[in-house]
Amino acid sequence: MIKKHIEGADFQREDYTARGIPYADYENCTFTGCNFSETDLAEVKFIACRFEGCDLSMAKLRGTAFQNVVFKDCKLLGLRFDECKDFLLSFSFEGCILSYASFYKLKLKNTRFTDCNLEQVEFVETDLTNAVFGNCNLSLAVFERTILEGADLRTAYNFSIDPENNRIKKAKFSMQNIVGLLDKYGIIVE
Repeated sequence: MIKKHIEGADFQREDYTARGIPYADYENCTFTGCNFSETDLAEVKFIACRFEGCDLSMAKLRGTAFQNVVFKDCKLLGLRFDECKDFLLSFSFEGCILSYASFYKLKLKNTRFTDCNLEQVEFVETDLTNAVFGNCNLSLAVFERTILEGADLRTAYNFSIDPENNRIKKAKFSMQNIVGLLDKYGIIVE
């Protein structure tokens, strides 16, 4: 199958759940209010694209490429970002619901998460060097052997990070959320 190249297109309120998305490379495209829920996005490439108010919950991302992609106010439940192509993988998230997503073993240096719900997200062995978690709910998010060096978690909340099992050198925390680093000790901070 020949892969098309679509550039600068604006897609609004498209429902790809039944017919799927055309197999293509999408560059500088905007997707607004589109439904990709459970859609197969395997081997599709998104370069400098923007997703606003879209639902990509449980979409299949085997070999999908996201390069310099922005997700704003999107529902991204249960996505396996760890199945994406990792070459030039980069994205940012604002106002998104990412619960149950997996970023297992990905290199996500400088990634920005702003006003996101990241409940039960898997960050096992993820490189989050200099990542920013601005006002994000990290309830039951899993951090194991995660690189959080220089990461900014000052306004993040509900997280539990074991400093002995993760690299947190120069990571930023606030006095209010520092308790998330002490959970494993079972102490009470008042």
